[in-house]
Amino acid sequence: MPDAPTTTQSQTVALPTGLDAVLTWAGVTDRGRKREINQDALLTVFPLFVVADGMGGHIGGEIASASAIDRLQRMVGKGAVSPQAIERALVKAVRDIGDHPETTDEGTGTTVTGVYLDLTAEEPTWVALNIGDSRVYLARDDALAQVTTDHSLVQELVASGRLSPEEAENHPYGNVITRAVGPSEGAVPDYVRLEVRDGDRFVICSDGLTKELTDYGILHFLRLHADPAAAADAMLEAALENGGRDNVTIVVLNVEVPGQRAEPAKTERDAAASAESSTGAEPTE
Repeated sequence: MPDAPTTTQSQTVALPTGLDAVLTWAGVTDRGRKREINQDALLTVFPLFVVADGMGGHIGGEIASASAIDRLQRMVGKGAVSPQAIERALVKAVRDIGDHPETTDEGTGTTVTGVYLDLTAEEPTWVALNIGDSRVYLARDDALAQVTTDHSLVQELVASGRLSPEEAENHPYGNVITRAVGPSEGAVPDYVRLEVRDGDRFVICSDGLTKELTDYGILHFLRLHADPAAAADAMLEAALENGGRDNVTIVVLNVEVPGQRAEPAKTERDAAASAESSTGAEPTE
């Protein structure tokens, strides 16, 4: 069972364009079926939605993920969210991790990935951020695309052409990441900007989900469940049934902009191309 009940929250936001956006979200985390403790953590406080996946011996990973989430939450409470504010918060989290009396493992650190809504320009945008191999997915026009790029050894091998995506799925070094938030690491995420579109749905997750559920499986449960809490719970249940080898954390975020002009109906191929061009990622049909 999840560590806490899954509930759907909603907020209406006035966009600079004069339209209102209705955001609906839910988050769930579970220690899985093989781990003794849950080293994942999540933050769902408008306008920032983040998942952190801790790593390190003893309770080091739990300390690291909790420190990152705590600093990000404090940042949201103080004012506008921006790349500069995020990086300052993560630098403080690195210091907190290093100063904690129970941080004894040099490998202690955490991934940090998520999205925030930027309303500072004339055209609002989502900003996806990422350090590590937790992921942000975007479901748009009934196609799914991975927005973030994993900071992992396997992803580097794929990018260099030395490994195919199919070979990467079960590679023995699939859990080796090349960037994290921790005492021996930096705290600068990669960022991707995305337009605000009616009907978009984000899935933010730790690799405990993607180890057990394919991209098509994620899209399948989004298609089945319009409600974010129901979708997140269904994905969690599937991940546990498929083995639950790691902690699993999922945030599902729905975006509605009722006044946004509807585009003409698209073919399935057009929809996939739309998701790919918006994220620079490979769509899942």
